[in-house]
Amino acid sequence: MTTKSLTLTALLVSTAVPAFADGDLNLYSSRHYDTDERLYSDFEEATGITINRIEGNANELAARMQAEGVNSPADVLITVDTSRLEGGKDAGILQSIDSAILEERIPANLQDSDNQWFGFSQRARVFFYDKADVTNPPQTYLDLADPAYAGLICIRSSTNTYNQTLLASIIENHGEDAARAWAQGVVDNMARSPQGGDTDQLRGIVSGECEIAVSNTYYFARALRTDVDGLSDSIDMIGLQWPSQDAEGAHVNLSGAGVAAHAPNRENAILFLEYLASDQAQEYFSNGNDEFPVVEGVALSEEVASLGEFTADDVSLSAVAKQLPLALTIFNDVGWE
Repeated sequence: MTTKSLTLTALLVSTAVPAFADGDLNLYSSRHYDTDERLYSDFEEATGITINRIEGNANELAARMQAEGVNSPADVLITVDTSRLEGGKDAGILQSIDSAILEERIPANLQDSDNQWFGFSQRARVFFYDKADVTNPPQTYLDLADPAYAGLICIRSSTNTYNQTLLASIIENHGEDAARAWAQGVVDNMARSPQGGDTDQLRGIVSGECEIAVSNTYYFARALRTDVDGLSDSIDMIGLQWPSQDAEGAHVNLSGAGVAAHAPNRENAILFLEYLASDQAQEYFSNGNDEFPVVEGVALSEEVASLGEFTADDVSLSAVAKQLPLALTIFNDVGWE
């Protein structure tokens, strides 16, 4: 076992370790959360490796890495949602790696089948509803297309990566015909044309524009933890429904990372990914950004824990990613703006 492996093992069991290394890690990140600063500083302190960051839009970073080619300084790409991780793989800007630590700690369905990307935090895509007006919220994703919910639903546009991956998961779980019927039914049930981000869908309930909203859990948990304008003051009026608990389970999307195809500091890059799977880092994903850890047994923040327990869909997100092109075609065919 190398010195670096010994140090990471110590980190995983939350023991203090001295700095042992030198060198850099060049991180290309589309995660724009100030709370991630703690992730980076803790890694630097534990390893002695300096993180150099380039931040930007996920598509812009991927295009930059492609343009840089073999001369790219990027060691790690970290981004949000399975669609963007798979896009990095398809663009040839990631590489396969072997890591016993990642294989042991990251569930198989939350990593790429070729080990080019790994999920490190989860966000469940669930239903929220006006508790005063909705006595029978949809129980499954397919229920969203039920005519009983006509004119009630707020949901983001088809260009949103979270919705793209959700539809891809419906294709994988239920087949193309059911996915087409679902997409058309949701369009028919929309309370308004798609607009804004996930927080805006929740605000739609508060304003009365809609009675049911589709959003990732961490936007709601954030409004519990901090003061989110137009939402936190009215949060008690909103109920949460975990979808498909007697079926496939709630769909989760990922924040994840992979080692860059031409990483000049490959060993440091793998070490960083292994660090993201440590208990220390996993707890911070929950405490710092209201996400669910991917490693089983890691403690949740108070706000995330308050959302309750649920069964997550254990479908392979690598398989789901293969359905993304068809998902985009279906969105276009049914006129989902």
